[in-house]
Amino acid sequence: MKKSLSLTLLVIAGLVLFSIASCGGSKADTAKTDATQLAKADYADDYDYEDMYDAYTEKEPVVSSFKPFPVYSDGMSPDNHYIPSGYMGDYSDIKIDASSFDNPHSGTTCIKIVYSDATSQGARWAGVYWQNPANNWGDRQGGFDLTGATKLTFWARGEKGGERIEEFKVGGLTGLYPDSDIAGIGPVLLTPEWKQYEIDLRGKDLSYISGGFCWASNIDVNPDGMTFYLDDIRYE
Repeated sequence: MKKSLSLTLLVIAGLVLFSIASCGGSKADTAKTDATQLAKADYADDYDYEDMYDAYTEKEPVVSSFKPFPVYSDGMSPDNHYIPSGYMGDYSDIKIDASSFDNPHSGTTCIKIVYSDATSQGARWAGVYWQNPANNWGDRQGGFDLTGATKLTFWARGEKGGERIEEFKVGGLTGLYPDSDIAGIGPVLLTPEWKQYEIDLRGKDLSYISGGFCWASNIDVNPDGMTFYLDDIRYE
């Protein structure tokens, strides 16, 4: 009887000790887990991953495969494209000097354009297209693929100031081989100082452009005619 009682007490004591040990181990593991989670939370507070990503992406360079495509950079330059051959309206009233030394914006020459008030053809307006090839009004192939360009920039000034160009534009030729799109700005009031202008080409289809550049105006807004200058015309 005494032996059986002793054995029973021994078993109970073992169960108690096991329970205490189990509870203590659980608390220790819980404390360890809580400490780890706190450390992770502190680390996350110190580093804002979204800011780090934004900072990284903001430094990514913008790469464009389109290289500047000059319409005119200097008289007789081999880099020039298109030819000022598309005279319109009172075409006899237009005189163009593509190698003028009269105060170019850059380089040694610029384009000088004189538009008289003679109204020789009775149209009362005039303009010129830069074409490829010369005198191509869309009746033959020859346009350039300018896909990737986002703008056409050029510099212009008037001889006196106040000269008014109704429109500067890109494309717009029709015919059997028409330009793929058209864009322009105007009217533009020139100053005696060189000023840069820009035609926005974003979203335009530039896969085929024969009319690379154009200006047009009329005698009503230039009753005495006008003289103006162009330089550094290019697609970018």
